[in-house]
Amino acid sequence: MVLQRIFRAVIMGPPGSGKGTVSARITKTFGLSHISSGDILRSNINNKTELGLLMKCCIDQGQLVPDDVMSRLILRDLRVMDHSSWLLDGFPRTVPQAEALDDAHSVDTVINLNVPFQTIKQRLTSRWTHLPTGRVYNVDFNPPKVPGLDDETGEPLVQRDDDTPDTVTLRLKAYENQTEPVLEYYRSNGVLETFTGTETNMIWPHVEAFLHKKLFSVKQKVA
Repeated sequence: MVLQRIFRAVIMGPPGSGKGTVSARITKTFGLSHISSGDILRSNINNKTELGLLMKCCIDQGQLVPDDVMSRLILRDLRVMDHSSWLLDGFPRTVPQAEALDDAHSVDTVINLNVPFQTIKQRLTSRWTHLPTGRVYNVDFNPPKVPGLDDETGEPLVQRDDDTPDTVTLRLKAYENQTEPVLEYYRSNGVLETFTGTETNMIWPHVEAFLHKKLFSVKQKVA
C-alpha cells in the first residue's frame, strides 16, 4: 500500500502482548517505518552519544531516565523523518512524553493491545532466550527443535530474570500503573483505539481492518 499522505501512529501494550508481531505486520502491510524507542536508546548508549551517556548514568544508578531526556532523544530521531509515515513503539510512556510528542508531531491514531495479564504471564514465563543473539523461543507455541538449545548454534537457552513468574507480575503491574494515565490522555484526545484478545492472530485482523478504514478515510479527505 502506498500512502497518499503522511500517517503517524503509536502502538502500546504490555510486555508479552504481541506488540512486536503486530508492529511488524503493520509496517509490512501499510509501509510505515517502525521506530523502536528501545533500539534508539541502545544505539545511543552503544555509540556513547551525549544523551546516551546521560541515560546510561541514570540506568546504572537504578533511576528512571528523565522525561525531557527521553523526549529529546526520540524527537531528535523523528525530526529526520519529517516526510515519512511511521509507527512509534515504546514511546511515550508518561503523559509529559506524550505532550512533548504532540507538540512536535500530529499523531493520527494510538493502537492499544489489551491482552489479559494471565495470558501474558503464561506466555512470558514460557519464554527462553539465546542471550548472544536475542533469539526467543516459547515452549508452548515456538519451541526449539531440541529442548533447551538454540536452533542455530546448539548453545544453551536461558530464562531471563525478566521472565520469571514473580518478575513478570511486577513488570505487568508497573506497566499498568505507568501507562494508564497515557492511555487516558490519548482517550481524551479521541485517538485511542483498543484491541482486546488473547491471541495475536485473533487481534491482528481487527487492527488491519481498522487501519484500512482509517487510511481510506484519510485519503478521502485529501481527495
